[in-house]
Order: sequence, then C-alpha cells, then structure tokens
Amino acid sequence: MKKLGVLVSGSGTNLQSIIDSIKNGYINNAEIATVISNNKDAYGIVRAKKAGIDTAIIEHGNFPTREEFEKKLIETLEKYNVDYVILAGFMRVLTKFFISRFKNRILNIHPALLPSFPGVDAQKQAFDYGVKFSGCTVHFVDEGTDTGPIIVQAVVPVINNDTEETLKKRILAQEHKIYSYAIKLLTEDKLTIVGNKVKIKDENIVN
Repeated sequence: MKKLGVLVSGSGTNLQSIIDSIKNGYINNAEIATVISNNKDAYGIVRAKKAGIDTAIIEHGNFPTREEFEKKLIETLEKYNVDYVILAGFMRVLTKFFISRFKNRILNIHPALLPSFPGVDAQKQAFDYGVKFSGCTVHFVDEGTDTGPIIVQAVVPVINNDTEETLKKRILAQEHKIYSYAIKLLTEDKLTIVGNKVKIKDENIVN
C-alpha cells in the first residue's frame, strides 16, 4: 500500500476527489497518510479531518527562509514515510531543495494544457488569449515552472457563451477525474519516465 502526503492551501476539492476515489476503491493501492497546509484556514484541512486523516498546519510565514519552511515540510512527510507527494492546490513554489528529496515522486495538477499557459491564473490566461480548447494536465514536478513530464491531460472546449468562471468550473470537473486516474497509475507502478516523456503501461482512456 503506497502512502500519499497531500499538500493543500485552499478549498481542497481535488483532495476530496482523491479521498472519494480511495474510499470507493478506484484507487486501491494507496492511502493518504497526511494532509499538510501552509494556510490555517484552508478548508482542505477540514475535509481531511472529516475523513479521519492526520493533518498538519505549517505556515510559511513562521519561517525565516524558504529552505527552513521546506525542511519542516520534509520532516513531517518523512515522519509518515510517504511514497509520493501530491500537490492539490498548494500555492507555494517548491525549490530544488524540496524537489530533490522527492525526485520523480511529486505530482501536480495544472488547469491548462501544458506547455501552454504555465504559472498562475492559467484559466484566465487561456480565456483571455481566446483559445478554442483548454483543459488540465497532471505532471511530475521538476525544478521548472510546470515543466515536468506530463502524465495525462483532459481537453475542455471553450464555448461561445463561456465566461472565465464557467470555463474554470468545467476544467475543475475534469481535474477531479484525471488526477485520481494519474494517482491510480502511479500507485500501481504503471508509469515510467523516459527522458521528458511518461510511458503508461496498459493505458486506458478516461471518460
């Protein structure tokens, strides 16, 4: 059974979808060992507590440097012997110091079709640019900004009467599907990184 450490900063809807996917058996070779937030008011912590998951609040503002903050994150994750770190709306850029400790073991979900529109406000970037298709991407985290190897993507068409908010909602619905799918593949040892590409064993299409 693989152990996951989930990092959140906000409402935690992707966290909830992962909790639900484990509970209903879709993800059947993993458990969430701990949920950590840098924001004491994150509703993701409430979701974790409701599910009986251990939680921790590690506020970045309480540390003199980014490295000291990340040392505390690492210490907490290692206390739970986590196999993988799952970023679920974690609004802090992780440095080489943290990433090297969990090399090829950190997943993130980004609300755009990478490599287009990396960074913050990706849905707004795509909407303002006038793309006809947007979507979301699950990828391994490397030292760049949303540049790690791509595991899976979902395409969301932009329709004529879309607003930025309606597009965000439809992208989020797909995030919930593909993040659980990617974690299922990861924890079943079906992912192999070759160069900057991810090879999937026994790949199935997510509907």
